[in-house]
Order: sequence, then structure tokens, then C-alpha cells
Amino acid sequence: MKNLVLAVFLVAFTFVSGAQDKMSKAVKTISLEQTAGEFTQKALTVSEGTYVFNVTNTNAAPEVGLVLIEAGKDGADAKNHIADAYVSQMVKHGKTESSKEVTLTKGTYTYFCPFNKTPQYTLVVE
Repeated sequence: MKNLVLAVFLVAFTFVSGAQDKMSKAVKTISLEQTAGEFTQKALTVSEGTYVFNVTNTNAAPEVGLVLIEAGKDGADAKNHIADAYVSQMVKHGKTESSKEVTLTKGTYTYFCPFNKTPQYTLVVE
């Protein structure tokens, strides 16, 4: 009987531990809106983790996108872009598109849209 109780306890503990690991690795969302010539979010601060970027085009341009780079790198050079942060397709007027999952580690990043000619904005990961 003791063995059965111990086995049930160990199975329950393993299940709870696994669920907590999955919750701590949950994907979070960063929502960004573009209007003519700018993002409405001028700067962001988030914690380390895995994110999906949702980009909304609010009459910004016929099509917009998202470029994310490490701060200090040349955004004009595509090799510096964090490609998983690109939206899955160009964002048309009134639509929202999402990126792939992007794991952000501590540091400073820059985001902008080359199609809407936005300034470069700061994303800080703490």
C-alpha cells in the first residue's frame, strides 16, 4: 500500500512540475501598431522570454512590416535582422500579422519598419 501511495505521489509531482515548466516557458505577445510614419509604441521594456510580435497597420502605408535588430547594429544590412521577428506576410491596411516565436535575452534591441519609414525605436529586455 505504501508503494502505491508513493507511486501516485511521484506521478502527481511529476505532472505538476511539468505543467509549471510549460507555464514558465509560455509565449507572450508584443502588440505593435503602425500609423503614418511611426509606431504608436515609442519604446518597450519587457522581461526575458519568448515572444510573438503582432503588427497592426492602421492606415500607415499600403503594406508594413517589422525589423528587429540588436541595438548598435546596422538595420540597413539584412544580415543583422532577427529574421524570426519578421511578420509572416506584409501587413495590409486594417490588418494584423504575426511573427514567429522570438526568444529575447537581456539587452537592448531596435525595431522599425523600412516600408513605412518609421524612426528606430528601443526595446529593452531586462
